[in-house]
Amino acid sequence: MAINMNWKNLTILVSCAAMVASCKNGKLFGKKAEKSDVTGWNYNDKNQGGYQVSKEKEQRTGPGLVFVQGGTFTMGATEEDVMGDWNNIPRRVTVNSFYIDQSEVANVHYREYLYWINTVFDGDEHAPIRNGALPDTLVWRSELAYNEPMVEYYFRHPSYNYYPVVGVTWKQANDFCLWRTDRVNELELIKRGFINDKSLKNITGIAEENFNTKSYLTGEFQATPGKAAKSKKNTLKNPNGTPRTQVTFEDGILLPNYRLPTEAEWEYAALGYVNQNPQPSKKEGKRGEELVANKQVYSWNNNVNGLRDTRKGSWQGTFMANFKRGSGDNMGVAGGLNDRAVYTAPVESFFPNGFGIYNMSGNVNEWTGDVYRPLSLTDFDDVSPYRGNKYSTVDIDASENKPTRDSLGRIKYRLMTDDESKDRRNYQRADVINYLDGDSLIQGVNYGYGKTTLIGDKSRVIKGGSWNDRAYWLSPGTRRFLEEDQASSTVGFRCAMDRVGSPEGNGRKTGINYKKRKQNSRKR
Repeated sequence: MAINMNWKNLTILVSCAAMVASCKNGKLFGKKAEKSDVTGWNYNDKNQGGYQVSKEKEQRTGPGLVFVQGGTFTMGATEEDVMGDWNNIPRRVTVNSFYIDQSEVANVHYREYLYWINTVFDGDEHAPIRNGALPDTLVWRSELAYNEPMVEYYFRHPSYNYYPVVGVTWKQANDFCLWRTDRVNELELIKRGFINDKSLKNITGIAEENFNTKSYLTGEFQATPGKAAKSKKNTLKNPNGTPRTQVTFEDGILLPNYRLPTEAEWEYAALGYVNQNPQPSKKEGKRGEELVANKQVYSWNNNVNGLRDTRKGSWQGTFMANFKRGSGDNMGVAGGLNDRAVYTAPVESFFPNGFGIYNMSGNVNEWTGDVYRPLSLTDFDDVSPYRGNKYSTVDIDASENKPTRDSLGRIKYRLMTDDESKDRRNYQRADVINYLDGDSLIQGVNYGYGKTTLIGDKSRVIKGGSWNDRAYWLSPGTRRFLEEDQASSTVGFRCAMDRVGSPEGNGRKTGINYKKRKQNSRKR
């Protein structure tokens, strides 16, 4: 009996030894290490070169954002062109999947931005930076109206905390997006222990000593590593197997940039046509219909051509957006206010659209990333249409052979030269805002942008309609413009972010994945 037990113990010992030996370059319990399909070498294996492949497979959703699954839609007019502008001729395009803010950026969010600016750039020499970030509260003034209370209180009083920020130029909105990217990525690295958590308590007045995503990725910003970065449990490794403290974009931890949405993205997100699909795909392996049931005029899918809620109950007959019903009527009659807002309304007022996004029609117009041209819709590419590209590259300090940084601590970029672009097939110039629209490729045509017309290279598209606009402008297909260095009491903004990976979202695959079947052989 004892002999049998010894044999059993020996057998178990030998089996365990074999298992450990087989797992030396792999994983326990028969799971093989991930390896290259082209070389056969293991990934994340210090004994085979140490090439790192991230285990992060999905893009997380950034704070404040909702996922917008892309697709094809008809961009442009959805009702009669009563203004006679002919600037939104219907055109079918495809928009890639992306993320967009669930609501407009509010006063409290922008004040958070100003707080950081005032803390970091607190010296007298930085006064232009601090003043340049301030919204223009004087946009509320009108020669024949008493709007001084809005000038004094709208941006700063807590009663208006979650009302949309206005008086912000396109440039200021763009700077806000850059700042937001840095703060979100910095906090993520701190949460994961790659940056010391005490850094948040030590915001300095020196720009170069505060976190910037691009500076961090290029090695120009040196962060103090956190505990997790130095730990042996750190999944990020150097080629020799030691813990790696510097995160790269290939690790999948840092998010893409927050930015202003393109005009096409904004319009697509506003319409929310996913709710017009009678049977959308809601999970992997479940095929959806390729169908849009109704053509929408506004951003809501209830009563798609009307302004009032038609559902039975207390909501029936209520307005579904904040807008101006008619001359002198901005909110209705006392005791029965129609949209319950004389000016703006809180950013999560009214009913969200098919993607769960608030106030894509009414409340405030919103900045988009595009440079305005009346006939952009006829010139656009079919996929991810956009006008406003300026191709740039990192500005390298020739004396030190490293990226230069500006007064804000950010990596500086410069436009690519014609010489750098001359051998390319997809573009030959860095500034292509006027491409096929009055540039040198159209012989003898010069529109005189900014000289003989109000439209120029600083004209940016605004969309959505506002608290002071008639219903016509609430249709996502309508479009207007405002100069990028101007502001208005009727214009705010929201941010967007690129989607990487599957266009259907996390947990979904890309392409049609047919099951592999053995080919039937025929006897001859």
